[in-house]
Amino acid sequence: MKIVLSGIKPSGIPTLGNYIGALRSFVELQKEMKDYHFFVFVADLHAITTPHDVAELKQNVRNLAALYLACGLSVNNLVLFIQSEIHEHVELSYILQTVSYMGELERMTQYKDKAKQMKSGIPTALFNYPILMAADILLYDARFVPVGEDQKQHLELTRNIAERFNNRYGDSFIVPDILLTKTGAKIMDLQNPLKKMDKTTDNDKGCIFLLEPIKNIKKKIMSSITDSESVVKYDKKKKPGISNLMTIYSAISGLSYAKIEKKYKDIGYGTFKKDLAEIVASEIEGIQEKYYEIINSKKLDEILDEGRAVAQKVAAKKIKEIYNKLGILR
Repeated sequence: MKIVLSGIKPSGIPTLGNYIGALRSFVELQKEMKDYHFFVFVADLHAITTPHDVAELKQNVRNLAALYLACGLSVNNLVLFIQSEIHEHVELSYILQTVSYMGELERMTQYKDKAKQMKSGIPTALFNYPILMAADILLYDARFVPVGEDQKQHLELTRNIAERFNNRYGDSFIVPDILLTKTGAKIMDLQNPLKKMDKTTDNDKGCIFLLEPIKNIKKKIMSSITDSESVVKYDKKKKPGISNLMTIYSAISGLSYAKIEKKYKDIGYGTFKKDLAEIVASEIEGIQEKYYEIINSKKLDEILDEGRAVAQKVAAKKIKEIYNKLGILR
């Protein structure tokens, strides 16, 4: 079975950045790679590495699963499941810790950034997060993993761990290839274009959520930070604000930066923002309509039950193989 795998943490309502950088590009990949099985999971175990609201997490898991489908994933070659329902993820994570090194985990940028934000009591789960991520991927022998730029370092670690295990115990895992998303891979905060759009941010004025009211979405785009030049031109260093908006425009419309620049030459930011607000609103409105149909139906649980059954079968076979390689089965 040829597998493409992806998972998203249900730590909040997905953002426009999640949609453009992961969800939408994954839908396009599914259309292009019809001979692959797409294993897509809700990474709820990753959501408990830091303190969380229990009831909110439970709802977010369902919201995310429904949004995966609302964003256009086809059920034809899809295996949609919840990470915690497949216990082999945790089992393999522990096994991979035996071939992982403290030094390489300490170098993980996301760990260092999050550790700085925490005043005290950094959970070991936060430190081991990349190993669980490696287990998520290697458990299914995924050949490709689509990621944004911010997750590339974790994928490189996964490849290193797989190669190290294979060298020590014989060929056991497929070493996955990284599918780095292109346009829209990293959407920045609308109020601070030097920071990634983050669903866990304290100030949500710069973040667009897929389930928030459409009027709020338009308002946030119209009030987004740009610069004083009023020239629609892509220049990430000198004009990060307008460049970020152009990235969103390009990802949804399909127009290149050059065509966008030409379209808005000598027009200014006002018209550009109004058009972008309508483009984004129309896209998200369609997603919301499908989401509310799915979240209130039995279809969601049926799809998740079917996905769990398939994932469980693949995972059980792989963990048994790994236990045999390690010599810890009777």
